[in-house]
Amino acid sequence: MADRGCPLDVAPLPAEVRESLAELELELSEGDITQKGYEKKRAKLLARYVPLLQGVDPCLQAENRIPGPSVTTAVPKPQKSRPTSSRDERFRSDVHTEAVQAALAKYKERKMPMPSKRRSVLVHPSVETCTPPDTSSASEDEGSLRRPGRPTSAPLQSHPSVEPWLDRVIQGSSTSSSASSTSSHPGGRPTAAPSAATALAAHAHIATFIWVFLSKADLHSAPPDVTTGLMERPHCERPQVASVGGVPRGHRGSVLDTADGVPVNSRVSSKIQQLLNTLKRPKRPPLKEFFVDDFEELLEVQQPDPNQPKPEGAEVVVLKGEPLAMGTPWPPSLLAALQRWGTTQPKAPCLTALDTAGKAVYTLTYGKLWTRSLKLAYTLLNKLTSKNEPLLKPGDRVALVFPNSDPVMFMVAFYGCLLAELVPVPIEVPLTRKDAGSQQVGFLLGSCGVALALTTEACQKGLPKSQTGEVAHFKGWPPLAWLVIDGKHLAKPPKDWHPAAQDTGAGTAYIEYRTSKEGSTVGVTVSHASLLAQCRALTQACGYSEAETLTNVLDFKRDAGLWHGVLTSVMNRMHVVSIPYALMKANPLSWIQKVCSYKAHAALVKSRDMHWSLLAQRGQRDVSLSSLRMLIVADGANPWSISSCDAFLNVFQSRGLRPEAICPCASSPEALTVAIRRPPDLGGPPPRKAILSMNGLSYGVIRVDTEEKLSVLTVQDVGQVMPGASVCVVKVEGTPYLCKTDEVGEICVHSSATGTAYYGLLGITKNVFETVPITSGGAPVSERPFTRTGLLGFIGPDSLVFVVGKLDGLMAVGVRRHSADDVVATALAVEPMKFVYRGRIAVFSVSVLHDDRIILVAEQRPDASEEDSFQWMSRVLQAIDSIHQVGVYCLALVPANTLPKAPLGGIHISETKQRFLEGTLHPCNVLMCPHTCVTNLPKPRQKQPDVGPASMIVGNLVAGKRIAQASGRELAHLEDSDQARKFLFLADVLQWRAHTTPDHPLFVLLNAKGSVTSTATCVQLHRRAERVAAALMEKGRLDAGDHVALVYPPGVDLIAAFYGCLYCGCVPVTVRPPHPQNLATTLPTVKMIVEVSKSACVLTTQAITRLLRSKEAAAAVDVRTWPTILDTDDIPKKKVASIFRPPSPDVLAYLDFSVSTTGILAGVKMSHAATSALCRSIKLQCELYPSRQIAICLDPYCGLGFALWCLCSVYSGHQSVLVPPLELESNVSLWLSAVSQYKARVTFCSYSVMEMCTKGLGAQTGALRMKGVNLSCVRTCMVVAEERPRIALTQSFSKLFKDLGLPARAVSTTFGCRVNVAICLQGTAGPDPTTVYVDMRALRHDRVRLVERGSPHSLPLMESGKILPGVKVIIAHTETKGPLGDSHLGEIWVSSPHNATGYYTVYGEEALHADHFSARLSFGDTQTIWARTGYLGFLRRTELTDASGERHDALYVVGSLDETLELRGMRYHPIDIETSVVRAHRSIAECAVFTWTNLLVVVVELDGLEQDALDLVALVTNAVLEEHLLVVGVVVIVDPGVIPINSRGEKQRMHLRDGFLADQLDPIYVAYNM
Repeated sequence: MADRGCPLDVAPLPAEVRESLAELELELSEGDITQKGYEKKRAKLLARYVPLLQGVDPCLQAENRIPGPSVTTAVPKPQKSRPTSSRDERFRSDVHTEAVQAALAKYKERKMPMPSKRRSVLVHPSVETCTPPDTSSASEDEGSLRRPGRPTSAPLQSHPSVEPWLDRVIQGSSTSSSASSTSSHPGGRPTAAPSAATALAAHAHIATFIWVFLSKADLHSAPPDVTTGLMERPHCERPQVASVGGVPRGHRGSVLDTADGVPVNSRVSSKIQQLLNTLKRPKRPPLKEFFVDDFEELLEVQQPDPNQPKPEGAEVVVLKGEPLAMGTPWPPSLLAALQRWGTTQPKAPCLTALDTAGKAVYTLTYGKLWTRSLKLAYTLLNKLTSKNEPLLKPGDRVALVFPNSDPVMFMVAFYGCLLAELVPVPIEVPLTRKDAGSQQVGFLLGSCGVALALTTEACQKGLPKSQTGEVAHFKGWPPLAWLVIDGKHLAKPPKDWHPAAQDTGAGTAYIEYRTSKEGSTVGVTVSHASLLAQCRALTQACGYSEAETLTNVLDFKRDAGLWHGVLTSVMNRMHVVSIPYALMKANPLSWIQKVCSYKAHAALVKSRDMHWSLLAQRGQRDVSLSSLRMLIVADGANPWSISSCDAFLNVFQSRGLRPEAICPCASSPEALTVAIRRPPDLGGPPPRKAILSMNGLSYGVIRVDTEEKLSVLTVQDVGQVMPGASVCVVKVEGTPYLCKTDEVGEICVHSSATGTAYYGLLGITKNVFETVPITSGGAPVSERPFTRTGLLGFIGPDSLVFVVGKLDGLMAVGVRRHSADDVVATALAVEPMKFVYRGRIAVFSVSVLHDDRIILVAEQRPDASEEDSFQWMSRVLQAIDSIHQVGVYCLALVPANTLPKAPLGGIHISETKQRFLEGTLHPCNVLMCPHTCVTNLPKPRQKQPDVGPASMIVGNLVAGKRIAQASGRELAHLEDSDQARKFLFLADVLQWRAHTTPDHPLFVLLNAKGSVTSTATCVQLHRRAERVAAALMEKGRLDAGDHVALVYPPGVDLIAAFYGCLYCGCVPVTVRPPHPQNLATTLPTVKMIVEVSKSACVLTTQAITRLLRSKEAAAAVDVRTWPTILDTDDIPKKKVASIFRPPSPDVLAYLDFSVSTTGILAGVKMSHAATSALCRSIKLQCELYPSRQIAICLDPYCGLGFALWCLCSVYSGHQSVLVPPLELESNVSLWLSAVSQYKARVTFCSYSVMEMCTKGLGAQTGALRMKGVNLSCVRTCMVVAEERPRIALTQSFSKLFKDLGLPARAVSTTFGCRVNVAICLQGTAGPDPTTVYVDMRALRHDRVRLVERGSPHSLPLMESGKILPGVKVIIAHTETKGPLGDSHLGEIWVSSPHNATGYYTVYGEEALHADHFSARLSFGDTQTIWARTGYLGFLRRTELTDASGERHDALYVVGSLDETLELRGMRYHPIDIETSVVRAHRSIAECAVFTWTNLLVVVVELDGLEQDALDLVALVTNAVLEEHLLVVGVVVIVDPGVIPINSRGEKQRMHLRDGFLADQLDPIYVAYNM
């Protein structure tokens, strides 16, 4: 057995030891011994037999005490790559790709569940998406165990424990990583497996979750809940009643069902199974044992790893570059150089512009540049006026808006501004009114005070226009005047005019924009002195000489493209060939062809351009790069630049490219050029590479990696420090201390050629441009300030600078930092060209739960299939996990070309992040992995050993807390007992009313138009009831006591049939009729109620009779087994000989059947005494008299709705205006109009009615007022509910209809449940309902902690109306059944004369549920008999006084106990999680949550376009994590209206769960969060 992962072989143990072990197990299960004691004794017993345990992982020893079929999946050890013979092989640039492929090879056998997506969402409907990739479970050896012909079921029966492998599942998931090996249902503990056969048999079924309940203790327990491994529920938990299937929850016939009787072969459950399998492998060590029982759920703070690498080198010294050459005759300024070349060499070419075909469109000579710049300067200074003042003064900022294809006009504009002493601010051309980042650019222009923009005629024509034909106003931009600078629009300066430009010194020359990580745009100011120094330094470093040719592929408006191609080139009279981005897209080889045809000496490119040209070079034979002496790679600091350089050299070395010509450089907007590699002839040392350990880098330490080839980063140097500059490396955060030599830090530069400030932002300018690095002793390294570059790196051998990343791309996950660029490089190495469209991948981090989480977004190629994308995603996750040892929180794929673009076609990262957080990214595939990434969740709570009820009560008394007990008014004081006796039987009351007030109207039924369709006076109702009774006795041949199902639409017929039954002694059962359009789902419920209630006859209308016997009905149920069906539409007018009088008030009056929110059908028995007591309490609370009119908009089939509709009017004699809720679908204002028309003081409705009115009448209050609807008559409007009051809905209803006169305090809620249908009703007297705010975190620990409104985690709870007369309520501890103190959370117990007398179930297992109806407190008042409501709540004594002058006790209902989710050792109420989810995105219409095994499933209704469905996945996961500290396992996105709701408007979460597992929801998308 050992080879199956069993650490202990039981066979050789002596019998007495095995016996002692069994006794120990028993003691532990009985609770006679603590877990710790058990472990100790067991270890002692086994000490002699455990030599063979030495090799086993200690966590397994603790876990698998049971020698059962535990599964350990064989994950192969990472294989060390073979030591390479020649060192050079490791420098190959494809090392990264190789490493990724090797990492992936390790993971081959991992299976992940693929998300399922509805066909219509797919771009390619041809793909077969329905099949999950593989339904077998986690590893091959498990799959192979499922051979046919195994005798599985018999041995399974002798194995009553839950298989121990389950513990492993639980342990692997971080949601409950503290699972101990307690079994998950009460009573049963795992016992030793009797035989290997059993083990195998159980093993064979691992893929299908099987629960076998055969131990007697478990017969009535709920389906086991694996939501936490810590749930030993004592038996006093409320057992479930009966499932919708009519079988009590505990009895499951078939062995092959899952926990809820869903056949295991359904698609969704097999996917969840796979998900569980992937969760089996613990991603991190299980948490230590702990006891945290405070509300402050402390997030785990990741402790630094004691073994993490620490820097050990000496302190870095400041590195000085060579001095700026003094001997050479530099021009005194850039403009002086321009004037010199423009006048002495006017014919020399300065700039050649190309079109998209690669043809030279125009060559600008130095003479033309000089004259046109002068013309522009003159025009700007003299020809622009506003109100007779010159528009511009020297030093003003001017925006330059030129397209990438027009370098000529840009150059003229730039130098024209310099000549006119204006400050150019080059920006991108705004293409639409909503460009990515355009608003931020507007902010920059506004802060720079820009009022004028220069552009070309062609560009101005292309800008978006407003209706007037002016250039449109862009969002966030200041008002701009636009000036077209084509030649014909400029004025010629007079002969004697000369610009007064003094272009030296500290004045600002130009402003270059840069976008930060967060997306804000700032302007870096560059002074004239810096500009000149930069040009000199670049000239010296690159050895530029007069009349050289340079091809420039970069953006000439900023960065290296501007410094080399516009500024330094003019200083040296060079000729620049500018290659537009559009040409590169059309022909990636164009730059190489131009180098060849112009015999260029220098070329300025990015690694992307080299990469593209490699892909396109196949057919080109005739290009030669022998003229190049410098190929400057502007983004040499990127991790992937090295592979582009190497691959490019490999291909083009044969075409004349010299290896030493490749010159990577590093630059930043703040420090301009930081370092550049020089060819040997300019004195550069030979190039270097470093192979660094990725793990070391994540801790900020440089470790040269020697053997492990997988997780390394290969970087190349970016050359030497610039001439005249000094460089040092400082700590990234905090005080700028110098780093050690083997530590990664931020590179800082001191030089006369850096930027000087962020325009207008003094604070961050000081931080960045005026940093003073200090030594570890605290002394400044120099008196001059340094500029921070935002580049992370170190200084390597030969004084070469190495850059390993950018500060902007740094993601701090836990204690480690990862560079976004490195992660992109790893993702690109996974099948780079096959899948990702043009290599477009964005990586950024978002903060969720106080830590950075990594998000990866990629554009997939248009031809990628669903399978491809999922496979790629899982491989990327594995590669990043292997190489960076970090989890990706969310991986999203979007269609090609949909990510926001940066100006030159890159991805606009901050905008992408913004869209991700707002839910407007619209991905077509999403994979979330919160289970592996979120490691800082608080430790799961362990249940404390409970204090006994006695000490609890004493503790409360000592603390001065009252016991939480409250009651309504006493009935005895309120009315004479004589009337109560007379009104004991409702049948008698109706006869008495028919006799004394025959024509008094009791009922008015309205239709959708608001007109009366039928009425009933006392005598009419009495006669109709007699006819029904006669028909039942004659036609139906029924005897007293028989049960009769009443299947009627809401109306007077239903009421008459009910009293007809009472008249002949039958027991009525009201049943909602089936929906003719939806027989398949509604008819089986009708059939079930008829069968479970043992009805001997069905009374109904003619139309429904036909429906029940129709062909369609036969398809849904067996129509031959209906009992007698009587249609009461045309029964003869007969009287009954004598009206039945029950022998005692305790005889059954009627059965009330209802489906609870947990999907359980429960019928309760109501005696005549309870019925009349209920009516009396309601009459007193609402002050109902024959003169009153009340309006009821409720379903009349169960609970309080039935009582108000059928019973109360007859008892109290008031007139009921009946409004069937169904009619509101065609006329929403029907109910409110009826209330207004009949001036009803009291009205009742359900939440669904209130919601319909709020949504449907929101905009129509004015129209209703015109129609004369006036609600000022309403004293109280009560929502009939069996749940926590929905405050948001009642408040919005009150606010909305305040305009129609609805009093602010009229709306309140009621509370009832199965054991007592009316516990609280606001009524007409008494104080208004109060609202308190409780701490949601405390509620999870079953505590009430009152907080102020608006405090974090506060949850408003409204009192559920006033306790009815005669009703007593107490709060009891759910497990010990002891009484609790004021403001303590416990189960609400109720005692009252109108409690139901018991459940009515088909099997007559009343004993099973006796506990619900006849519970007694375990301490204190042990005599009173209470009914357990199954709802959690608390009582709180308020400052208000009630009618009797006592202080008022308010009852707050928190939620149903059966509905709560036990996760991470805490109790969650679904509604709280759902509220957070609905707030997460505006397209979420509704939401419901439930658990399946230990996964939290969130079902979301999408109110929007299907292609936007996937935006919700990450937002839902984030919201639940942030607000509830829970990891969502599955997110299911469905159409509106899929979540089932009962007549009271409550969500039927268990029905939903069954539908999900049986794959009946037709979801738009199912995301399995890994």
